[in-house]
Amino acid sequence: MTTPIGGVLLFGPPAAGKDTVSAALHALDPRFSQLVKVKVGSGRTAGYRMASEARLAELRRAGRIVLETERYGNTYAVDRADLDALRSAGGVPVVHVGSLTHLRSFLGAVNEPWLRVLLWLPRDECARRSAGRGDRDTHDRLAVWDTTLEDLAASNPDDAPFDLLLRTDLRPPESTAALVREAFTARPTRPANGRELVDFLRQKGSNGG
Repeated sequence: MTTPIGGVLLFGPPAAGKDTVSAALHALDPRFSQLVKVKVGSGRTAGYRMASEARLAELRRAGRIVLETERYGNTYAVDRADLDALRSAGGVPVVHVGSLTHLRSFLGAVNEPWLRVLLWLPRDECARRSAGRGDRDTHDRLAVWDTTLEDLAASNPDDAPFDLLLRTDLRPPESTAALVREAFTARPTRPANGRELVDFLRQKGSNGG
């Protein structure tokens, strides 16, 4: 008996289109919904469930946090109760992650298979998108892009961290979303191995070259 896929993990550097693809996926199939993360800190509040340090500590003690990350001076967390509520309502949670360590930590915590999708774009396209949407910290986001590339390029060739490798600069969000939905429905049987990942990253323009 095939184990059901718990949801969709979208992995990618800043400006790769995780929010945009999530929205397109929901428009294509309303079952797919981007999980609202808990956020402690400042800056953008839209799309997050803001919380205090004390509240986050309560969730930790209750064993509800399945992933906790820090970026741009803020803390972001995935609450297991939010995952359970979304799936109980018939939905498919879509969760964003930005490093292989976080991806593995999340999968270890939920202890079930998820569709793992890498969304990628060249460095110069990352810079263009970041500037185009008015980011004041484009330099920091490019630094994260560099770190993400190093993280991926250093992965074990025998590992298979992703089921789907997609360049978001080569197709519209609707097409990317359709490929993700198709992969989720088809239940991929062979993930991309580490060698295929490296070849993907070396594609022309993948690093802005």
